[in-house]
Amino acid sequence: MKIRTGFGYDVHQLQEGLPFWLGGIQVPHTHGALGHSDADVLIHVICDALLGAANLRDIGFHFPDTDPQYKGIDSKRLLAEVMRLLRERGYSIGNIDSTICLEAPKVNPHIAQMQQVLAEVMQIPAEDISIKATTTEKLGFVGKREGVAAYASVLIMQP
Repeated sequence: MKIRTGFGYDVHQLQEGLPFWLGGIQVPHTHGALGHSDADVLIHVICDALLGAANLRDIGFHFPDTDPQYKGIDSKRLLAEVMRLLRERGYSIGNIDSTICLEAPKVNPHIAQMQQVLAEVMQIPAEDISIKATTTEKLGFVGKREGVAAYASVLIMQP
């Protein structure tokens, strides 16, 4: 069995008045992430980690922000396409471990729903998706509530 790991990192600026999509759900907040798509930073890092583990480049390669077809797209559609690419190559997911860095809003009340939504899109058990949240103790752009960052590591397997 071939086992591979991947890592993803992404950042989005927060802007007042935008919807805040995180982990495939809309989280109530006064600010949302700015981006070409729906700017779901958690889905983006998971996509990058999965693509990297399979040596398939990155999310920007597959879904460039210069392509108008991806303007405002639901990131769950991007994740579904990444899963199609992995399955086409015979990969399955062992687990996903992710961390969201955000001062506000609190993420913990939404984690179970995010896990369920992501599990449905990826067609894997929700218990294989770990989502954690932290602040940066008011330091840096995250601490000043100017942006959101996320990290993900994944394990994929191929028979």
